[in-house]
Amino acid sequence: MAVVFSWITGRWIGRTGVLILTSIGVGISWVLAVNYLFKCLSGDQNSFILAPWIQSDLLSLMWGFHFDGLTAAMFVLVLTVSFIVHLYSIAYMGEDPGVIRFFSYLSFFTVFMLILVASDNLILLFMGWEGVGLCSYLLINFWFTRLQANKAAMKAIIVNRIGDYAFVLAIVITYMTFRSVNFDTIFSCSPYISSWNLDVIGLLFVIAATGKSAQFGLHTWLPDAMEGPTPVSALIHAATMVTAGLFLLIRCSPLLEYAGNVLPIMAALGAVTALFSATVGMTQNDIKRVIAYSTCSQLGYMLMIAGLSQFNVSLFHLYNHGFFKALLFLSAGSIIHALGGEQDMRRMGGLAQRLPFLYVVIMIASLALMGIPFLTGFY
Repeated sequence: MAVVFSWITGRWIGRTGVLILTSIGVGISWVLAVNYLFKCLSGDQNSFILAPWIQSDLLSLMWGFHFDGLTAAMFVLVLTVSFIVHLYSIAYMGEDPGVIRFFSYLSFFTVFMLILVASDNLILLFMGWEGVGLCSYLLINFWFTRLQANKAAMKAIIVNRIGDYAFVLAIVITYMTFRSVNFDTIFSCSPYISSWNLDVIGLLFVIAATGKSAQFGLHTWLPDAMEGPTPVSALIHAATMVTAGLFLLIRCSPLLEYAGNVLPIMAALGAVTALFSATVGMTQNDIKRVIAYSTCSQLGYMLMIAGLSQFNVSLFHLYNHGFFKALLFLSAGSIIHALGGEQDMRRMGGLAQRLPFLYVVIMIASLALMGIPFLTGFY
């Protein structure tokens, strides 16, 4: 509601009103998400139907949402990072003439990610999937007068079309196989379906996740997405766009467990991505691109772990990674801001005395990324 209200009344309540309204909306959602996560720890699960959506022959589709431990955990991750990014952007984007548009896009991004995470069927999940793709395009292309921003946004949305096309095919084949797109029906019937059908569906899901989560072959859009404002990079890399592909695979893990031929492909693709991206990242000079390739590498680890049937460990890494990657990007944004827009690391140095707080913060995030003991990356 805060997003829609800010769109409608933004002209009258002004930039301050929009900033406060959207930030408070995300903040209240975060409090509710944390409260529900504690309830889920005691085994609480809820499903509800908001409204009927599509009634056609055997297809009976509802606006249905399912809240379990996975949903609650992802809600807390998405809303925590989104809330911090909103607060950070108040100062970072405060002088930008398009700040009202920026905050509206940012909040819409969060809304679509929450729809994706909470959906109880593939069609509604696909709606959220396309929504985060649209919002990423709008935010990468936020400074639309810059040619490089135009190119980066077009590249992101075109490369993601490949994964989205695979997702559509997966939904069609899933419906033809199960006569349903509801997760409960699909997962309960999976043990009785031929492995060949499940392999095809699973492989299409992996291709869809490869596009969204920037795995090797469809990874090219992610480094170029740095053309958007730095808070956008933090939100895309830590909690929304790139985690959507991994979330799809984790959500569909009961199906993928019976698609035995798909799991080795996931493990191999993830391993190649992790090695390739980390190697390329070592040759970059732009501070944001280094962190972007680091994200690709970490996502490769998550896919590899999921390919070894350890979906819970993959989720654990996704969760931890979201927080320290957001910290890295927001720290990098502050450094760029302090240096008047300079992003080339070869021109940086001796900032520990001038920016002591930033030095400590980015050191903590970097050590977590390295897996130093007793920080999140280590676990």
